[in-house]
Amino acid sequence: MPMGNMGDSARVTACGMQTIIWRGMRYNTHVVYYIEDRGRLLMKWGFGDILTLTLGATAAASGMALFAGAQHIVNQLTKPQPVDPQADFTFTPWELNVPWEDVAFPARGGAHEVRGWWLPQPTLERVIIACAGYRGTKADLLGISTQLWRAGFTVLLMDFYGHGTERGVPVTLGYREVDDFLGAVDYVAGRAQDAAAIGAIGFSMGAAVVIQGAARDARVQAIVADSPFATHRDVVAAQFRQIVPLLPPDPFLALADPLLHRRAGYRFGEVEPLREVAAIAPRPLLLIHSTGDKIIPYQHSIWIYEAAGEPKELWIVEDVPHCGAYFIDRQAYCRRVAAFFTDGLAAGPVVAPAPAQVVTRGVERKQEVRGIERALD
Repeated sequence: MPMGNMGDSARVTACGMQTIIWRGMRYNTHVVYYIEDRGRLLMKWGFGDILTLTLGATAAASGMALFAGAQHIVNQLTKPQPVDPQADFTFTPWELNVPWEDVAFPARGGAHEVRGWWLPQPTLERVIIACAGYRGTKADLLGISTQLWRAGFTVLLMDFYGHGTERGVPVTLGYREVDDFLGAVDYVAGRAQDAAAIGAIGFSMGAAVVIQGAARDARVQAIVADSPFATHRDVVAAQFRQIVPLLPPDPFLALADPLLHRRAGYRFGEVEPLREVAAIAPRPLLLIHSTGDKIIPYQHSIWIYEAAGEPKELWIVEDVPHCGAYFIDRQAYCRRVAAFFTDGLAAGPVVAPAPAQVVTRGVERKQEVRGIERALD
């Protein structure tokens, strides 16, 4: 198959397996994957590194390994959690002597139902929506949520569809979950008859979802994002480097991207809080992260902070694990978050807001921040 002018992509069949060969730009250096039918395979990535392999058994094995690695990435991102009859056998607000009720509401667009716990106050003047991380549950949020309730807020703890107790369905990493969060915003606004000032707190993937959701719905008036990722691609690349430090992630992610689109209906570039965060201003944003985070490096919050408008705060905690700031000093954490929401929601509810604009361009590209690579193609 003479390649000629390959353009942005081409397909090649080796040992009955069709592989997508990509060409792109990263870090101002061309990344080109070529394959020809007369004996050579040429790959180029990063800052000009070239790997030449002889076709035949070696190329077939390499192609299969590349495809298998990309498929594994997609499977890990989207595979359903096993159905567990005891998934609801967990702590609830009852154990903490807090009034609560089970609630359910449709995700925005009505694709499915989202479940949660409603911790009510006598009035619905201020409501906080709390969002757990990837494959986390609303029970993970009981510590901060009950303390916010004791500080006078009504709190909605929500499970993202497929991540919490309702298992057995495929999940995504911050793509479909934004509709779950926006469904929660619609539910709160409807229940309070637009009389509630709404805030949101999220952790890990939940933090990334809250940033994207708030950028798209101005009724969310104050946002706390604990350990968010800046872009879907970068957090997957960071995990790849942790697991397979001797291999570059680019070839695997280049192939995983179209596979993810085929499996889950979206691409890496469609989940980028970094591109949307500027739309939150002038609403207040508090970012929290730890320098010891090995899951989502703390530089992600720095990038988001730099892209955000005022008012904004960045709280960096030293040398604790992912989402560990709460556990280092629970009282100080809860006091600061409660004070942030008290100030941020003081103006009262926003009624009938204009649609928020999603920022998709204009974010400055950086090649490397303290050894953590980032690209926005």
